[in-house]
Amino acid sequence: MFIRDLSCISPQATYFDALFENGAEELHGPKLWAKEPSYKEIIPNKLLRRMSKLTRMSVGTGLPLIKKHKDIEGIIIASSNGSLDRSMRFLNQIIDYNEGTLTPTDFVQSTPNSIAGVLALMGKITGYNTTHVNQGLSFEASVLDALMLFEEGKSKQLLLGGGEEMSDENYNIDSQRGLHKAEDISTSELLHSTTKGTLPGEGFAMFVVDANKNSESLAEIVDADMICHASKEEIVKKAKYLITKNGMSPRDIDTLFLGRNGDIRTDFYYNHLQNTLFSDQNICFYKNLTGDYYTVSTFATWLAAKFLGGAKLPEECFWKQTTNAVQNVLLYNNYDGEQHGFILMRTV
Repeated sequence: MFIRDLSCISPQATYFDALFENGAEELHGPKLWAKEPSYKEIIPNKLLRRMSKLTRMSVGTGLPLIKKHKDIEGIIIASSNGSLDRSMRFLNQIIDYNEGTLTPTDFVQSTPNSIAGVLALMGKITGYNTTHVNQGLSFEASVLDALMLFEEGKSKQLLLGGGEEMSDENYNIDSQRGLHKAEDISTSELLHSTTKGTLPGEGFAMFVVDANKNSESLAEIVDADMICHASKEEIVKKAKYLITKNGMSPRDIDTLFLGRNGDIRTDFYYNHLQNTLFSDQNICFYKNLTGDYYTVSTFATWLAAKFLGGAKLPEECFWKQTTNAVQNVLLYNNYDGEQHGFILMRTV
């Protein structure tokens, strides 16, 4: 599966690729908000006023790609929460109006699959349309879905992507679960932290993916895999399996993108994988740029695709940098130490 084009909104200046021109910006918690562009040239005002933040970000990244690439046949989206802000508004209306006449907009936009629906309607795409809501493995499941569609010959070009918005509701819920830092901390300090929790973020990334390589291909997504409730030894075994399954060995991996997030309870997974299999490779991090959220691996894939396409990453991305030529990249991320996802990519 080959990435032809891509777009990203994140807490960094990624929409116009300023991240690679000006470097990463140091951000401060407790929340890392996305830097949204002006949508006026993309979305009609009458629609924009009614859209949730997540819908705005998805349309802002996806619609320009749909208009540019006329052969997109289907849409696959990853979003575990959808617009939780609209969900809470709708639930509050049930109480406020005593289960009477309710505003339909909040209900329609509260579900994760509304994103793919809105993009299909605005882009007039009548083919395959689905949304994956597998929490921390949502995007990895979307990648596998696209790979299977291509393998079965049911599509030639798809819009693939995902992301989350950060509402007060899901921030408060995750804080009570102990997922966020209790202390004030900046992104430059995050990876050196020895306390519980991380910095929450938000964002959305979209990819136009083709079944076959062409002159516009930027990078290849080779395969994806996942495992839940695994030990650190099982993580190493799963990484080995994915690599060897695709005709490579761990030595063939030039760069490892790790989802280390500064949470002392889960970072040992990344350390063990790095020290066991990848002691001589480039080691890159990305959650110190965007914070953590369910589908943050979409941002990692966007960053890796740019890297494989020849972009120079900001120095904040590198934990260790070698002189190795970059050809094969492995992304590993876990969410809350329970859901572990892998994406294997290479240059074209």
